[in-house]
Amino acid sequence: MLIRSIVFNVLFYLNLVVQIVAALPTLVMPRRAILAVAKFWARSNLWLLRVICGISVELRGVEKIPRGAVIIACKHQSVWETFALVPLLDDPCYIMKRELMWIPFFGWYTWKAGMIAVDRSKGSQALSDMNDAARRELARNRQIIIFPEGTRRAPGAEPRYKYGVVHLYLETGVSCVPVALNSGLFWPRRSLLRYPGTIRVEVLDPIPPGLSKVAFFELLQQEIESATTNLLGKGECELTNGP
Repeated sequence: MLIRSIVFNVLFYLNLVVQIVAALPTLVMPRRAILAVAKFWARSNLWLLRVICGISVELRGVEKIPRGAVIIACKHQSVWETFALVPLLDDPCYIMKRELMWIPFFGWYTWKAGMIAVDRSKGSQALSDMNDAARRELARNRQIIIFPEGTRRAPGAEPRYKYGVVHLYLETGVSCVPVALNSGLFWPRRSLLRYPGTIRVEVLDPIPPGLSKVAFFELLQQEIESATTNLLGKGECELTNGP
């Protein structure tokens, strides 16, 4: 497992470097060009995971994602979902911390792709700026991806949902699609190891606009956490008994 994990990590970053170089012309091309490169990069990473590490993917409920403008509120356990969701959506737009925009090349591409950078140091103004940017992107029929907890949380850790997703839901007036997953079991945060098995992603029923902030916040957390607990149980059995 260790050797396979090392091989994967070497190829993962080598693939990243190759795609960064190959994507340079997209800086002077329409935004869709860099998104096409990002989708190819994501699919190639999923292929490497399957072939080298024995990690496959099971998707459930993808057909529930509405076409056009929508919020995708996803559980965040691993680096995996920062790229693996991209091929599932027509025109994805991640909400990310501003510091990632400062990374050479990577930051340029996220800017070109029209991702939304949040300056957390600005407090309540950051939420206002995020909502303004989200409205602009939703007007272009994009899919806004947000991690409601703001950062990666280990599988089974106590959830810590933040109110950013609530403000986004209330201010934009579009549906919010909850997404549960168990990626952290097979691609743990802050770990070199990749464990063979099946990463399961479950797209839940969209939450229509119009709920109060309390009702939405409680429903979103309940839906994601309940489904995630179920997926973690299946993944843990797989790790114990083998894929």
